[in-house]
Amino acid sequence: MAQELAEGSRKGLILINTGAGKGKTTAALGTAFRAAGNGMRVLVLQFLKGSWHYGELESAAALNAVGGFTYELRKLGRGFVKVGGAEADPEDLRMVEEGWAQAEAAILSGEWDLIVLDEINYVISYKMLAAERVADVLRRKPERLHVILTGRNAHPSLVELADTVTEMREIKHAYQKGILAQRGIEF
Repeated sequence: MAQELAEGSRKGLILINTGAGKGKTTAALGTAFRAAGNGMRVLVLQFLKGSWHYGELESAAALNAVGGFTYELRKLGRGFVKVGGAEADPEDLRMVEEGWAQAEAAILSGEWDLIVLDEINYVISYKMLAAERVADVLRRKPERLHVILTGRNAHPSLVELADTVTEMREIKHAYQKGILAQRGIEF
C-alpha cells in the first residue's frame, strides 16, 4: 500500500533525463501528465521544437479542454539548430535567450508545481546557454517546485545539482532497419 505524503512535506525535485537513447522527452511528458492528473500546475517549455505539429500539442489542448487542469506547453524555438562546428544562427540564439527569460521567470514565479525544460541540455551543450545560468536559477527555485531537464549530454554541474538523473541508453532503434519516425511514437 502506497503511503501518501502530507502536502506540507512535499519537496521539489530536480530531475534530469539524458543519454543517447530514445525516451527523454517522452518520460518527462509522462511525468507532467501524471502531475496534472494530481492537480498540479504544469508548464512544459520546449526549447528546440520547430514549427511542425506534433502529438503532445494535441494532448495538451485536449487535457485543458476537459477543464480542471493547468497544463501549458510552449514551443520556444524554430526547430533543430546547426551543430558540429557550425556557427549558431543569431535568430536561434535570440530565441534561446527569450526562451530562457521565460523559463527563469516561470521557475522563480511560484505559479507552477512542475516545469519541464525540454531539450535544454542540447541548448547548453551547443553553447547557446551557459550551464551556470541554469544552475543559478535552479538553486533559487521555490522549495516545492519540481523541474525536469531533458536532452543528451547533461552538463556535469547540473547532474551534480539534480536529485534524480536517468540516462537513456540505446540498445537498438527501428531507424537502423530503415523504419522512419512514426507518428504517435517519435512525434
